Order: sequence, then C-alpha cells, then structure tokens
Amino acid sequence: MLRLYFLHHRELLGELSRCAYETITELMSAAAFEEKGFRPGMVSVVQTFGEAARFHPHVHALCSRGGWNAAGQWVPVPYLDHRMAEELFRHRVLRLLKKQHLLSDERIELLLSWRRSGFNIDDSVRIPAGEGKTLEHVARYMLRSPVSLARMQWRPGSPHVLYAPKTSHHDPRELFPRLEKIDALDFLARVITQVPEPRRHLLFYYGHYANVVRGRRKISQPSERTDSSHNERQEDEPTLSPARKQALRRRWADLIRRVFELDPLLCPCGGSFHVVAFITEPRVVRKILDHLNANANRERAPPTRPN
Repeated sequence: MLRLYFLHHRELLGELSRCAYETITELMSAAAFEEKGFRPGMVSVVQTFGEAARFHPHVHALCSRGGWNAAGQWVPVPYLDHRMAEELFRHRVLRLLKKQHLLSDERIELLLSWRRSGFNIDDSVRIPAGEGKTLEHVARYMLRSPVSLARMQWRPGSPHVLYAPKTSHHDPRELFPRLEKIDALDFLARVITQVPEPRRHLLFYYGHYANVVRGRRKISQPSERTDSSHNERQEDEPTLSPARKQALRRRWADLIRRVFELDPLLCPCGGSFHVVAFITEPRVVRKILDHLNANANRERAPPTRPN
C-alpha cells in the first residue's frame, strides 16, 4: 500500500534513507549507553526495484558496527535487536508519510493493527575488518542494475520477455524451467519506472562518513607540515619506489577494467602494454597528438622482401 506514495513522490526516497539512518543511530546510541556525541557511520543506497524489475523501494546500507564519540574514540556496539529496529523504522516511515499529508491518523491506526507489518530488516550480512573482497562484493550488489541481461531472454519482434528469478545457479539451462513470461511493453514500463529523476541522488553518506563531517575532521586535524614563512621552501614530496609506482598503475588499469569491462593494457596482437610515463603538460600532449595524426594520414610504403 505504501509503495505507491514513493512511486509518485520520488523526493521521499531520500527521506526513506534518512529514516533508516535515524533508526540505526537511535538504537546504537542506546546500546552505547548514550555516549556523548556518539555518531555511527552509514553509506546507503535507495533501490527502487524488486524481482523482475517491479517497483519496490527499499534501502541497502553499509553500517559501522559501532560509532565514534565526541572525542573521536571508537565505541563498539556488539548487538542490536533487529525486531526493535524493524518496529522503529516502521513508525518513522509512517510518521514521514503523515507529515507529507499522505496518510491520516485513521489509516495509520489501521496499518499498525495488522499482524504483519509489511516491513522487514535483514542484518545477517557481517563484514569482518580487512575483508576487502567481501566489502567490494556487497558494494557491487548495492549498486547493481535493476535488470540482469543474463537472466533475460527476448527475441526481436516477440511480444513477451522471459525473465528468470534470482537463483544460486549460474547455468542458464537450469533457469529455463523457472522463466517468467512478461509482456514486453509491461516489462519496458517497469524498467522506465526505475530511472531516477534528474539530479536526484540515491547514494547517501551519513554520520561519521558524511562529507561535511569528514571535511570538518580533516580541518581539525593538525597539519604535519608547518611553514614559518611563505618564502621558505616546502619539503619535497617523498619519492615513490618503483614497486609503489607499479601498484598505482595497476590500480588505474583495474579501475578502467571494472568500469568499462575492457583491459586498457591488453594489445590487440595478444600482448600487453606497459605504462612508460604520464604526460600532463598540454603543449607536449598536443605535439605528440599532431605527430601521430600526421603519420596516420601518411601512406605507408609496402614492405620490401629481402633478397
């Protein structure tokens, strides 16, 4: 019943994420015995799709298992009651919709009388410290596309789309008996519904991870380098070792590979490229490009066969 409100009032999706953060903060603060200035960290993504691209607004969040007090000290919170979190989140969402004049007191009283609330919170995924691969896997899941092409089958001209539900199997032949037959235009309408409004964010940073808090924390930290005069020569930047340079270059290539699914260091001949240097001066870059364009337009003589 409540999903339609978020479908027609997309600005409330951000407030839905805010309700999740306030729920976590209230429960963690109570578990931390009201530590002064207690603030957890949370990164959330609002997803609007469920199974087969149906409209289903919900929040996926990465939360710190504790928080930081006013002195910047870490305060762990070993346990939270997810049942209590579910009930608190439920009341916050209903209060949000009432504030927007979308729900009346009578309707809220009716919803609260139901045996099943319709809300659900899952906190079963735990990421131990140092588990970078697991953290990356969860982050990819949070930012995934609403449609998986590997689970969809459609032939040009066909009036239907075959879509497989989520499963632990990766063999498409095992998905075939469970494919759902959906009208092509209906499926297209579902996908269009997932397109966010222009300049409407669906990724949020809260608490200790918020941009404002991180900026203030950076300003408040004492600078490691103090100059008595502007005329004094600043210390030179530390020289990077060859191993460090190679690691940075590999990181750059990994980012290109993950975003565009192409290996920038792979040569069409089957070999591999090696980064020699990074040129950032515009005059030198322009000179090199002009030289390459001039050589590309020049006809190449046919190869000669040795006698």
